[in-house]
Amino acid sequence: MLDAAVKALSQILSPPMRSILWRSIALALVLITVLAIGLQRLLSWFATSGEGWAEAMLGPGFQTPLNVLAWIVSIAAGLGVVFGAVFLMPAITSLVASFFVDDVAEHVELEYYPAERPGVALPLGVAMTEGVKTALLTILVYLIALPFVFFAGIGFLAFFIATAWLLGREYFELAAMRFRPPAEAKAMRKDNAAVIFTAGLIIAAFVSIPIVNLATPLFGMAFMVHMHKRLSGPRPELIEPRRKTSVPAA
Repeated sequence: MLDAAVKALSQILSPPMRSILWRSIALALVLITVLAIGLQRLLSWFATSGEGWAEAMLGPGFQTPLNVLAWIVSIAAGLGVVFGAVFLMPAITSLVASFFVDDVAEHVELEYYPAERPGVALPLGVAMTEGVKTALLTILVYLIALPFVFFAGIGFLAFFIATAWLLGREYFELAAMRFRPPAEAKAMRKDNAAVIFTAGLIIAAFVSIPIVNLATPLFGMAFMVHMHKRLSGPRPELIEPRRKTSVPAA
């Protein structure tokens, strides 16, 4: 697993990958700005008008918890774009990865597995659907964990674990679907859940590093291409047919 991570890390800086890297960084920066501003507006609304709306919906018995939540949200809203850039990065990388999945995978397969059958490019709609689903699920999990950020770091631990599971899941399935139908790729991921989650921890650590995390789509995809190859076992097309050395019995 560490060998796969080192190979992925070294390849994202190679000349063939540089154009993909710059394009993915540009797209990530645009998405960071848009999503962070949107999150800041949403948090600002909840800190002002949303609290009264939620109290009317839930009843006066929830007034104290809502006051506490509004206080937390007002602090988060004050952090604005910086807050969004940090906590939305995993969701953003999920969206960016869906645009460049095949470009990255093809470079990895060509360099490290030239003798094997190349994967089939995913339809953009399929890749985008997986990226959007993961991004929305990531945002939902983060919003649930948000109130716990201010209590003994529980929220940060929840963020990290959720990121490992979500990104490991997405990148592996995208790599596997180049060779398998979606249902089979998901089944393979479930059969190897512990290994893929552990690999996801490496991606989660990578995406936690400021600036460097802009390259997460390339690193995560390249890494999971290697992991899929390892979990797939020997490729049938590489095994030379055994020659007949004996004469069949009469």
